[in-house]
Amino acid sequence: MGAPHNIKRYGEVWPEFRIKSGLEILDKLKDKVIISGGWAWHFMSEIGHTEYKHAHDHKDIDVFVKKENVAEVVIILQQEGFQKVWTRYDHLPSEENFRRYEKTIEMENGKFHRITIDFFERSDLETVEAKGFTVVQPDVLLSFYRNIHSSDKCWAVMAAKDLLEKGINPVGHSKLSEMPK
Repeated sequence: MGAPHNIKRYGEVWPEFRIKSGLEILDKLKDKVIISGGWAWHFMSEIGHTEYKHAHDHKDIDVFVKKENVAEVVIILQQEGFQKVWTRYDHLPSEENFRRYEKTIEMENGKFHRITIDFFERSDLETVEAKGFTVVQPDVLLSFYRNIHSSDKCWAVMAAKDLLEKGINPVGHSKLSEMPK
């Protein structure tokens, strides 16, 4: 589970290059993956929302891939310059068949930026469409914060939980990217 947020840092936003690079690869994978984690909340948020760091976790990109799409997704990732990265989780037994792919790009200022994709193989997820992308259904996504995802203190996670408890569909709701009061 995620650590409590430092509320003095509320208001910080993700750098545009991180959002842009994530959107570029997700656009190429959109017909083959189910988006999870912070990027799922991103797509479920209202159009034009501010990319607050504490609203959606954009440190990495979490995707689920159906077994029949695995080979094609791996080919696309390799064609886009992503490489398999070994992690401490690779040897552990898992229903999701976890893989990590990364790509490092040099930015205009000479600094480097790494894009990380955490890739889980699974075919039985309930999904919804959000802004043209397939994402994990909100209530199912919330259940992942016990074992797959760790940023359970993100505003979107807390807001979605609250909205669902009130019987309100969180998809497209402004609270998913709204700073808590």
